[in-house]
Amino acid sequence: MHRLQLFIHRSAPVPLRSTSLYSHLWQHARFKTQGPTEQYGLKRFSTAEATVETSDPARMREKTLTMATLNPQVKAVEYAVRGPIVIKAGDIERGLQQGVKQPFTEVIKANIGDAHAMGQQPITFVRQVVALCCFPELLDSPTFPDDAKQRAQRILQDCGGRSLGSYSASQGVECVRKDIADYITHRDQGVPSDWNNIYLTTGASDGIMSILKLLVSGQGRSRTGVMIPIPQYPLYSAAISELEAVRINYYLDEANCWALDIEELQRAYLTAKEHCQPKVLCIINPGNPTGQVQSKKCIEEVLHFAYEENLFVMYHDLKISNYCQFHSFKKVLYEMGPEYFNNVELASFHSTSKGYTGECGFRGGYMEVLNMDTQVMAQLVKLLSVRLCPPVSGQAAMDVIVNPPREHEPSYAQFTKEKSSVLDALAHKASLTEQILNSVPGIKCNPVQGAMYAFPQIFIPPPAIQEAQSLSMAPDMLYCLKLLEETGICVVPGSGFGQKEGTYHFRMTILPSPEKLKVLLEKLKEFHLRFLEEYSQPEPQITSQGQHREMSKQPD
Repeated sequence: MHRLQLFIHRSAPVPLRSTSLYSHLWQHARFKTQGPTEQYGLKRFSTAEATVETSDPARMREKTLTMATLNPQVKAVEYAVRGPIVIKAGDIERGLQQGVKQPFTEVIKANIGDAHAMGQQPITFVRQVVALCCFPELLDSPTFPDDAKQRAQRILQDCGGRSLGSYSASQGVECVRKDIADYITHRDQGVPSDWNNIYLTTGASDGIMSILKLLVSGQGRSRTGVMIPIPQYPLYSAAISELEAVRINYYLDEANCWALDIEELQRAYLTAKEHCQPKVLCIINPGNPTGQVQSKKCIEEVLHFAYEENLFVMYHDLKISNYCQFHSFKKVLYEMGPEYFNNVELASFHSTSKGYTGECGFRGGYMEVLNMDTQVMAQLVKLLSVRLCPPVSGQAAMDVIVNPPREHEPSYAQFTKEKSSVLDALAHKASLTEQILNSVPGIKCNPVQGAMYAFPQIFIPPPAIQEAQSLSMAPDMLYCLKLLEETGICVVPGSGFGQKEGTYHFRMTILPSPEKLKVLLEKLKEFHLRFLEEYSQPEPQITSQGQHREMSKQPD
């Protein structure tokens, strides 16, 4: 105590409201470390480690931040991909590690598109270039191929101090932006891309939020309305809630392989105009969670609709493979002629996470912005500068993806082999998933055309629906919870993505290895049959053309 008093005596004087109160606090301070204070000396003295007891509860001040004072927009945000089912899966997984007995030996997380977590191997060339950028001393190592070294040196030349640890410009490293523009021009068979319209982002989410912040304004009937597909990726509904924009749902046509129907777009738009100002049209292609790829004709109709109604188009490009025909929105817009190409405002988003590389953890991404007002573009740069810059390592990874080995370079053969292996496996797993799910009575799954997700519709018997309602949960939440508890399989209920009333779904990834995916699908099949039996009705009453009549006939 003498040492503490000496420390206080030598310190700058602190104005006190009450000397007696100050002494009282000192006398009742308890350190989290055990043993007397003198044992640890001044090195252990920290107010952060002290707890204070008071015998007078009235002296305890109320917290500034409580659920009552929390920003209501934060409370409105929901993100099903990491929601209650996933939290429950984590609890079960920790229990298994501690020896808790379950009817399964592992939790299979099919809830999120995290390729490497599911066992997909990294693309060697991507990791080589990023490793060289992170530790330039490796540039002298004969282990690394020359083409990887050349790319790393070029990226480092554009980094402050030739270090990946320095901030980049808020828009991103210049050479990476130029490589992305070259990639887009090549992808779209000569349609020009200006690197000044390219912005590096922290995954696609960062770019989507930035553009929405620019677009959301107004009050009452002039408040910005954002059109999103249903089912949708929960990022959009969460962002709309956070920004207090007006959510405008348009429904994809499940009976037509989740196609985007122009009449449905018009219905949603006209209905919304009665209470808000629709300004934004969001497109996810390939679909998430639905996995479909939109046809060129559909894209043309959508872009024509956006042109006619003066909507800003936000296009989320989730293309992962080449096992179906894929059309770039920008290329289609160009082919529609100058009147469209020079006027439709279009922001497209891509990331390192959802391509064949599956590099989710790098949080790399970019957006290309077309036909934005030049003064607004300056405001965008200002907004991006607030977060300084995206992770530079993620920018390096993005560069490698858009600038892979060329045919004449030493890494080309290995790179092509690894890329083809990933894409072939995805195509096989997409087919396997569709085939097995459609063999189960009461489950119907559309083809997985170009993404890493399946979104099957499931029949849920009326008694199960009633049980879910009595528990104040969505019927497909009950289904997914029981699936997790009985099999260890973690999927996301369709209610977290939005769905037509009276239909039920779940989203699962196709990323596990073919062997594990087959086990997952077989266990899912067995569970679903048990679920139907448990909640079966001896004489089901069918009084309408509802879900029961439709799904009882599945599969077609």
